Amino acid sequence: MINVGIVGFGYWGPNVARNFNTTPGARVVAISDADEKSLQRAAASYPGVRTERECDRLLSAKDIDVVAVVTPVSSHFEIARKALANGKHIFIEKPFTASVAEAEKLIELAERRNLKIMVDHTFLFTGAVKKIKELIDDGILGDLYYFDSIRVNLGLFQKDVNVVWDLAPHDLSIMDHLLRMDPVAVTATGIAHFRNDLEDVAYITIYFPGNVIAHLNVNWLSPVKIRTTLIGGQKKMLVWNDLVSDEKIRVYDKGVDGLDSLNLESKEKAYGLRLSYRSGDMWAPRVTQVEALQGETSYFIDCINNNVTPKNDGHAGLRVVRILEAIKKSLAGGGVLVRLN
Repeated sequence: MINVGIVGFGYWGPNVARNFNTTPGARVVAISDADEKSLQRAAASYPGVRTERECDRLLSAKDIDVVAVVTPVSSHFEIARKALANGKHIFIEKPFTASVAEAEKLIELAERRNLKIMVDHTFLFTGAVKKIKELIDDGILGDLYYFDSIRVNLGLFQKDVNVVWDLAPHDLSIMDHLLRMDPVAVTATGIAHFRNDLEDVAYITIYFPGNVIAHLNVNWLSPVKIRTTLIGGQKKMLVWNDLVSDEKIRVYDKGVDGLDSLNLESKEKAYGLRLSYRSGDMWAPRVTQVEALQGETSYFIDCINNNVTPKNDGHAGLRVVRILEAIKKSLAGGGVLVRLN
């Protein structure tokens, strides 16, 4: 049995606690939160679980194997560092850390202690993302051209991070998982309408090798909630609308075919014939409806028991944080191009 301690029982913490507690082979044995009302809710939900105002005792408790860090990102590094130093595996809320340097230190510590890190990139465990990955891996879309996502709604404003660090990690983790390519450069523009240091609207462009491009639109000031991703490929194009209950994914046999390989007699002949437009059928593949967080917690317990490195490990979290840092630099420079090594 894997014993789990939860640090943070605010907005997302109760969901993490519930899913770990219902995962076969795991149980929640302790919950910590600095807020007394949150602790009272935890005690009411889990009568047999001990609660702590300070997390240090939980982090060093001998009966705890996994620490779930569900706190603001500014506190991630110190809590996770202490947990790893005390021999605990960690499950940590996105984004992984507040900086690349912090992420690298946690990865080094975990690898030295032979401990697992899982970053809570929940969307990787949705039926939709699993199906999209299957379509890409099977070559249904062909060579990829672009990844375009819109994640907007009215609120919820965060106190410690801007809209990029709040919303973009979802799409960046999905993009990283699907494309499996390292970006080469980033540009970003954004505006803070209410607080000078925390942007509430941002537009991000990410460049990859081979003319692949990604664009992210994140916004706390939209009158409507939109969660839409478009992925364009050489053979097919795909639209994922996460807010609909049926036909979440639609695959379109639409695109543009280049005629550059034809041996045309002259440039004059080639003009107007170089491209042909393809408009075929649309189909909606079946998407399994699952609770992503349940799949994620079960997967983490399996990784620990079988000594398997999670796909959303510390290195995956680091890749997202590296892009977030580059976006931060670009925003500060008014949209300057920031290159990534």
